[in-house]
Parts: sequence; C-alpha cells; structure tokens
Amino acid sequence: MTSQTERPSVRAAPIDHQRIVGGLQGALQTKDQAVAIGQELAPQVDRIYLVGCGAPNRVMLTLEYWMAHAHTSFEVKRYFPAEFMTVTPRLDERTLVVLGSKSGTTPETVQAAEFLKDKPCLTLAVTGTEQAPLARASQRSLLMGETEQAHTGMFIVLQALIGSLLQARDGWPLLEPLLRSLDALPGVLVESAELNDRRAEQDARTYEHDRILYHLAGGPMFATAYVFGVCMLMEMQWMHSIPIEAAEWFHGPFEILDAQTPVVLLLGEDPSRPLVERALTFCQKYSARLMVYDTLDYPMTGVDPAIRPIVGPFVLQAALNRFAEHLSERHGHHLDTRRYMWVTEY
Repeated sequence: MTSQTERPSVRAAPIDHQRIVGGLQGALQTKDQAVAIGQELAPQVDRIYLVGCGAPNRVMLTLEYWMAHAHTSFEVKRYFPAEFMTVTPRLDERTLVVLGSKSGTTPETVQAAEFLKDKPCLTLAVTGTEQAPLARASQRSLLMGETEQAHTGMFIVLQALIGSLLQARDGWPLLEPLLRSLDALPGVLVESAELNDRRAEQDARTYEHDRILYHLAGGPMFATAYVFGVCMLMEMQWMHSIPIEAAEWFHGPFEILDAQTPVVLLLGEDPSRPLVERALTFCQKYSARLMVYDTLDYPMTGVDPAIRPIVGPFVLQAALNRFAEHLSERHGHHLDTRRYMWVTEY
C-alpha cells in the first residue's frame, strides 16, 4: 500500500445510475432466451455441471444452493474449470455443462470448453459477446453484451436459466415472480448503493489502516463474502481479506478473534441466516470492530418477497462496492491496479 505522502490522486466515482442500469440491459434481454433454453433442455438432461473461475464460480454457488433447497431432480455439481478437467465427471448425452466467464477469455474456462468438444454432452456458455473464445468453443451461448456489470449480469442470465429448468422439470412455483424481480434488480442495485454510500465512506475511514479483514457469511451469501473479500479487497486492494463460512466459524477460525480483529458479517434472508446470527452474537461479545450488513435493511423496491433471499447476495454486493470504492480512495490505490494479473506470466 502506498504511504500517506506518496498517494496518487484516486477518487471514488459518484454512483452512476445509467452505467449500472444500462450495463444490465443486455442481460435482461437475454434472460428470456435463457428461459426458453431452460424449457427446451429440461426434459433432455439429467445432470447439470456449473463450471467457472472466481466470481462466476461464486454466482454458480448461489444457483447450486437454491437448486438443492428446491430438492431438484437434477444432479447438480459446481467446478473450477481446471479441477473439472482433472476429475472428468460423467459426460453423456443427458449432461449439460454451463460454462461462465465474464470476458469469455478466461484461459481455463476456454480450455474446458475445448476439452468438451469431442464429448457427447451439451455445452452452454454464458459470456459477453459471440466473438469471445468461450462462445466460439461452446455449442450454444447466452450473451450479456460488453458491460462493466457482468457479475450481476451473469447472475440474471444464469438464474433465469436455472429457474426455467426447475419450473419445467420440478414444478418450481417462483419463475414468474423471479423474472419480474430480475427486471427490477438494476434499479435495486442503484438504490442499495445510494443507501449505503454515506456509511461506506465512514467505514472506509474507520478501517483504512487495517491490513486484515475477515468476512463471515453463510449459504448463498458466502458468494458475496468471497467476491468482496477476494475479488475486490484481496485482488484490487492487496489486502489480507479472508472469507469464512459461518458454518465453519466455530471449528477453528473463531480462535483468531480478539478485541482488535475487524470482521464483516453478511446476513441474508435464506435458511442459513441463523448460522450467521450465532457467529454475530459471539463476535459482539469479543470484538467491537464489526461491520454488519443485513439485507433486511434494504427495501429492494420491486422485488417479490419470495425472491428477496435469492437476489440478496447481489444487493449487498452493490452496497459493499461503495465501501471498496471509498477504501480505494483512502488508500490511493485504484481498483484497476494489478501487479500480477494480466501483467506477468502465470
């Protein structure tokens, strides 16, 4: 981290309504295609493999969670691409492999698509454009367009696909409220960012000099703990920023806690909430340096009450983005700065 006297000029950009809402229009348009593909493939496949790195993999974590919660008749597994190619799971005519990459250029994900070309399974890419290597290597594609909002865009497209598969195969009753809620989600992201902006600025000031943060969450909200902790603070701010599953907290990690340990606790409205509430009660007893983010504090205007738990991780991500942006300003370290990624051979 640069010192106070060496800081370059970095400013947290104001919340750009059009950048957020406009950046998700491609995903919203594609969600109808995703629904149609889900209806088409539901009777054709028995197993679904979700394959992606980093943030796409964590988006897929939320899908995997809700499919398990729905007691789906599909077999569902999630893989990192490099791992997927070493495990070589069952790949037959009734297997659908969904590969996600925001840019469509992630080497391991493209390699996985190439690996599958001579296999009898179905492959479906979720990425930006049809020119992307991942799209070219896959049998079919769902495209979000070129956008800075690809994280939420991938969620919109994938959740529409999975919701459609669940409805067609298992009679899942929430497809229509899901689709209405996805339409409202871009506006909700702006709403959440605006509601949290003042707090985010204060949190950045409070935690500016901390080099270690722990992030506690459970269930689908762990996706947000990971994306915020690893993909933003670790990757973009070079902080020691560690996500921990709430269900695992009392099996070793809680020994790290003392009065000076900063912890971010993320609470959603899914069935894992009591796990995080238990961890919160413990943390409040032994440390005052806590940041608690709770989806119940956000109105999610236009989101159906039954869908709030599903979109909650992405609502909190929009709120936490403001914390990262203000922290970037305090550190004098732009979120686009890398020392290894896309810079060196690795």
